Amino acid sequence: MSAQSLFVTDALLMQEGDGAEVQRLFPIVRRMMNFDPFVLWDHFTIEPGNGFPTHPHRGFEAITYMFEGSMQHKDNLGNASTVTAGGAQRFTAGRGIEHSEMPAAEGQSSGIQLWINLPQRLKQIEPGYQQVDRDQVPVEQKEDARIRVIVGESSPMKLSTDIRYYDVSLPGGGIYTENVPQDFRGLLYLMHGAIEINGHELNPGQALFFETEKTLGVKGQAESRFMLVMGQPHGEPIRQWGPYVD
Repeated sequence: MSAQSLFVTDALLMQEGDGAEVQRLFPIVRRMMNFDPFVLWDHFTIEPGNGFPTHPHRGFEAITYMFEGSMQHKDNLGNASTVTAGGAQRFTAGRGIEHSEMPAAEGQSSGIQLWINLPQRLKQIEPGYQQVDRDQVPVEQKEDARIRVIVGESSPMKLSTDIRYYDVSLPGGGIYTENVPQDFRGLLYLMHGAIEINGHELNPGQALFFETEKTLGVKGQAESRFMLVMGQPHGEPIRQWGPYVD
């Protein structure tokens, strides 16, 4: 983690699961392992026949948000459902869950998987699952930006940690201003286009991390789409290894 209040980093292209390609911001050994309360950020692309076969987790919550294609979730709690483009699914690993995530049978599937740490007092809660389909995700307009609220006051998606998570589309020349809640920190990840945020220029596959900023000012240098997530850190040691966050 940087000592700077604002810093930019590139996602690292790597392989994960069974044939999945991800652009990872963290965890990356010797670069950035986590950004409390967030412990993993993967922008994934999966072809049919590949994916994430059954594996265990514990100690955190995860959101899979789809850009294209679909993802089928199956777990040992008896949940079996498929989320399509524009929708999201959340699992709470808690004291332990086993699940698989496999893409559509045809075409490419892509999205973001984000892991959010659970505070120590909630590490042993019951595991759970929630799906929010595309038509359930609220859409808001703010200045020139179109915002899909994945997690926030208007969204049905519920987590144990207080966060905001937005999918933002901004036209070239457009502006978007977001106030950061008290004691929150987070990141903005550019999917495509070009933007300037608080004096920093971003290109696709780059993220700007912020820690003490009170306001984010974004200018669209081209038609752009980016993900914005921010939350309140737990301020506890994060013991992160493989599929577990203890």
